[in-house]
Amino acid sequence: MNIRSESIDKLFKTILKLENIEECYDFFGDLCTIKEIQDMAQRLDTAILLNEGLNYQTISKEVGVSTATISRVSKCLNYGNDGYKKAIERLAEDD
Repeated sequence: MNIRSESIDKLFKTILKLENIEECYDFFGDLCTIKEIQDMAQRLDTAILLNEGLNYQTISKEVGVSTATISRVSKCLNYGNDGYKKAIERLAEDD
């Protein structure tokens, strides 16, 4: 799926310009609904747990997502653009 556009490039460039977590809270708080932010965070948590080898049932209970969401995240993790993998690797570098 190709989502590339000038407008989306501008969005991503803006996100990359944010300097700290507080600026992210401010920007995403204005840009997204609370539910949208929570959904994105849950998908990332799901990808991290899938990467650690946890099963769907455990992830569903721990993160509070459906198995359909877990399946979609799993598909992206295994066959996507490696976005989750890069993000997980970089998060691990910070720990």
